[in-house]
Amino acid sequence: MSITSFIADCTAIADRLADPADRVVAVAPLMERLLPAAPGFLTAAHRRPDPTHYARHKLHVASDGSLSLFAIVWQPGQWTPVHDHGSWGVVGVVEGVLEERNFMAVDGEIRSDAGIRLKRGGTILLGAGSVTSFVPNPDHIHMTGVPETRRSVVSLHLYGRNMNSFHVYDVAHGTRKLVQLPQES
Repeated sequence: MSITSFIADCTAIADRLADPADRVVAVAPLMERLLPAAPGFLTAAHRRPDPTHYARHKLHVASDGSLSLFAIVWQPGQWTPVHDHGSWGVVGVVEGVLEERNFMAVDGEIRSDAGIRLKRGGTILLGAGSVTSFVPNPDHIHMTGVPETRRSVVSLHLYGRNMNSFHVYDVAHGTRKLVQLPQES
């Protein structure tokens, strides 16, 4: 599968299916088919790490902001903060083992930026060829990364919007804030 046909198929699915859960069910197999083709479209620039934090490389952002696809490069010891997405999404691992540590809202739906009680949930290890997904409402809250003892990871992240912001959670203080992300090349 080419990246062009993947984006076209995902756009058609998003246009046809309103429910985010239905969208991820339909898109996940497409991501699985795309992963073996990644060496053909990921350039050296898309695989470039950043020594200070995980590196996000834009592969596609729809002109209307309805979809975005990023290649993310993770070095050992690099993690996201605890965050949500405010969107549906599908993630596939190209190489390495990506670790996801989940959190759950103790009080159910989060309605404000303070008084948030989170507790740790399970951990998922995603090896090369693995695909996972998430939907909003309630938002999927997690942190993702690579422990110091593992090798680097390259993963593909498709979001149901332009992923230019997300909520970052301070678990100890029970707060969250909306963080704007820099635009990638």
